[in-house]
Amino acid sequence: MKTVPVETLQLPPDVLKALREDQEVVLLTDQGKPLARVLPFPAPATNPLKDSIVFETDLISPIDERWEALQ
Repeated sequence: MKTVPVETLQLPPDVLKALREDQEVVLLTDQGKPLARVLPFPAPATNPLKDSIVFETDLISPIDERWEALQ
């Protein structure tokens, strides 16, 4: 797949807005005939486990809770 910088296409600002913000498909034409479709790049998927890990600094010191097995 070839990569082309968006600046070389000289697209009008409203077309770029449609791609970036509205996630619309843009049809490029050459003398009125369809030439190519420009699709918005999908947003990265969110990671459901992000920020779910808790890092403890001291794993050896005793905690203040009594275990049920000791009662």
